[in-house]
Amino acid sequence: MLDLFADEKPWQEPLAEGAVILRRFARADADELIKQIGKVALLSPFRQMVTPGGYTMSVAMTNCGERGWTSRQHGYLYSPDDPLTGQRWPAMPQAFRNLSDAASAAAGYHDFCPDACLINRYVAGAKLSLHQDKDEPDLQQPIVSVSLGLPAVFQFGGLKRNDPLVRIMLEHGDVVVWGGASRLFYHGILPLKPGHHPATGEARYNLTFRSTGKGE
Repeated sequence: MLDLFADEKPWQEPLAEGAVILRRFARADADELIKQIGKVALLSPFRQMVTPGGYTMSVAMTNCGERGWTSRQHGYLYSPDDPLTGQRWPAMPQAFRNLSDAASAAAGYHDFCPDACLINRYVAGAKLSLHQDKDEPDLQQPIVSVSLGLPAVFQFGGLKRNDPLVRIMLEHGDVVVWGGASRLFYHGILPLKPGHHPATGEARYNLTFRSTGKGE
């Protein structure tokens, strides 16, 4: 019998070796995740970081967990303290941790223990240029990336910046997990198109879970 609601169920979509898209995986938990984003932002507000090259990022960012990703004149690093507030980053909400654990296990990474969650806020025109996630000491640990709100076009390439790219539309509740052979693949987000989402208004949020290891 044809299931008229089959498209509402989560499903997996292979992306590359070691990488998978978990479609709609976070949709059931989205309201709670968005609520927790608001709580984190009250303690560590969103800000547009300046890269070491002097470029102000179009994406607004904050962090939660034991460590947070920050930018300084000489490069990027993970720090236990928020440079904007001078306080420790907010603790990672249990709803975040539960989702990260479930998504990484669904993608075949059963020992992922993230200690940092980067929270990006996109508005119309905001983008994330092609880059590698390579500031983490243990590159055996995967990346778990959760999309909430407005749809965005995700670019996923290879180990070189000029490798061919695939472009995938990510929608509310989609989760991308990559590691193994694709852990250092270049990726980014094309400029967000204007729109309105009932859960997030005119914004898109992205949660990126990472394991940063011990030490400064």
